[in-house]
Amino acid sequence: MTYCKGLVSVVIPAYNHENYICETVKSIVNQSYTDIELIIVDDGSKDSTWDEINKMKSLYNDRFSRFDIEKQQNAGCALTLNKLIQKACGEYIYIIASDDLAKPEAIKLQVNFLANNPEYGLVVGDNEFIDSQGKKCYKDKEYKIVYNEKDAFFKTFADSLKYCHPYFDEDKFGTYETLYINNYVPNGYLIRHSLFEKIGNFTKEAPLEDYFLMLQLSKYTKFKYLDKVLFSYRIHETNTVSNLSYMYNVTDKTKIYEENLLSKIPDSELSQSILKIKKHGALIAKHGIPNILELCTFVKSIYKIKVLKVFNIKIYKWTKKDRKYRND
Repeated sequence: MTYCKGLVSVVIPAYNHENYICETVKSIVNQSYTDIELIIVDDGSKDSTWDEINKMKSLYNDRFSRFDIEKQQNAGCALTLNKLIQKACGEYIYIIASDDLAKPEAIKLQVNFLANNPEYGLVVGDNEFIDSQGKKCYKDKEYKIVYNEKDAFFKTFADSLKYCHPYFDEDKFGTYETLYINNYVPNGYLIRHSLFEKIGNFTKEAPLEDYFLMLQLSKYTKFKYLDKVLFSYRIHETNTVSNLSYMYNVTDKTKIYEENLLSKIPDSELSQSILKIKKHGALIAKHGIPNILELCTFVKSIYKIKVLKVFNIKIYKWTKKDRKYRND
């Protein structure tokens, strides 16, 4: 399929974000990169999100080369993302949630990188934290919001991801074998549209859509992290990431679906690192997550004693009963 060269398709899956959607759209309107089309699908919002989207039609006409807005009956994020990607005409895809914000230079910097580095298929920058009112904030050791930078343990989203994942700053950023352990790619990524033809559709069977997307992309392309804040990630009471029980459940389902996908791919079509994962199975077995920092500490300690690398078969499991890790 042929896509419009240089065009960026900004796609927004919107749901119950009446207080934030206008800010999200305006952050795209204010991009320094000019060649953008805007596509929004309201997934059956129960609040006034759809009214807010329609209020900004004059902005769409004045700013974007093309815009497409639609309201549908609630279908879930996976099917909504599939529709958004199908509607897109651009060479690049930029996915943004309807409560987050893109910095004005974000898309321009990311397009410039991909245009000059054809071996890469995804580029992403750091995220700052903002609260429900759009005020910049930070996280302390317990992942609670603080506003004084002196009290911050995590100043940006990348700070927390680096704390959790040992490969964030290394050459292995975005490789399948590291993403298989856990997703650590920040928000606000730009992706080559052509890659979606290879990875297939989002599915309800893999309900953690961003993790599913990263796993599929890492099989076909290289990722690049730009060490600059290009995105504002909003923290509010409805963030799903704050619900650890839910996050464990959807991560588990997504990992199971990925293991099923791997089992159906002929060994001859897999790289050696992915083949090792396919043969040895999950290196972190199914576990509960007591809290984020305990999991991060566990991952870092395991990395240090070299038992989590894909070349090692040892498996560590979390047992809820005694809340300790044991070696199987």
